[in-house]
Amino acid sequence: MTRATNRRRSPGVASRRAGYTVAVVVNAVLLFLVNVTPGWSILPFLTPDMALVLPWINASMVAGIVVNAVYLIRDTPRVKGFGDLITEVIGLVAMIGLWQVFPFDFGAGSSGWATVVRVALVIGIVGTIVAMIVSVVMVIRGTARPASVVTPAR
Repeated sequence: MTRATNRRRSPGVASRRAGYTVAVVVNAVLLFLVNVTPGWSILPFLTPDMALVLPWINASMVAGIVVNAVYLIRDTPRVKGFGDLITEVIGLVAMIGLWQVFPFDFGAGSSGWATVVRVALVIGIVGTIVAMIVSVVMVIRGTARPASVVTPAR
């Protein structure tokens, strides 16, 4: 008697590496667009206070570049857990900074855009905290299980 399984297959090495490469390129392009040309100040709804949060946003993008470059070389669960945790912590600090400074001005007739952005920030902060917990579990599971142990197929 055969048994059908619904095991989810993890993406292959080539597709993971392609994803890491795309992440590096996207973060590098965003870093360039935000800081060089056209620059963040081109957006009419951002106030000059954005400069107070920009270092953390830049740090988040740089961390994303570095971590994904590391993943191109080694993407074990432990390494991914540590890398993801690093980017999540920096991203969380950036989002909290955006919440505190709130460098957005949508004008008097904005029809609730400030509320929408605040709700999105709360969702992002809560989601990042959950992701941090998952990353910590990945690090713990990755270090507690020896790499030589192979789980038997059922």
